[in-house]
Amino acid sequence: MGVVLDSSVLIAAEREKRPVSQLLASLSAELSETEFLLSAITVMELEHGWHRANTPEAAGKRRRYLDEVLAILPVEPFTGEMGVLAAKIDANMKKAGLVLATADLLIGVTALHYGYAVGTRNLRHFQMIPGLRVIAL
Repeated sequence: MGVVLDSSVLIAAEREKRPVSQLLASLSAELSETEFLLSAITVMELEHGWHRANTPEAAGKRRRYLDEVLAILPVEPFTGEMGVLAAKIDANMKKAGLVLATADLLIGVTALHYGYAVGTRNLRHFQMIPGLRVIAL
């Protein structure tokens, strides 16, 4: 099994000035997992952070880190099949009175689609998705 990394993990690593290769090596050793990937939705979240940087210096640092992330980690698109699953989960959650941020739902569904876990620092949101294995990073 592999792990879909949530943006929260990569943002924390960037703030800690931790190279992506070092992050993946430590996660691989800690989790006994060797396959890591990103959802295209995670890319959107990371790109959003780059566009919202407060200074040109911060934007440059974020861009360099994002380029490193994208050079190392494969990105999987969000597909129609995933959309069908996301709609079903979202409808069932809303019937139960639960609301989940759309981006987190789509990242979680990407993991479900591949039979992967989600690695995140945002446990509360992802634990709401039925059948999703969530790993605290």
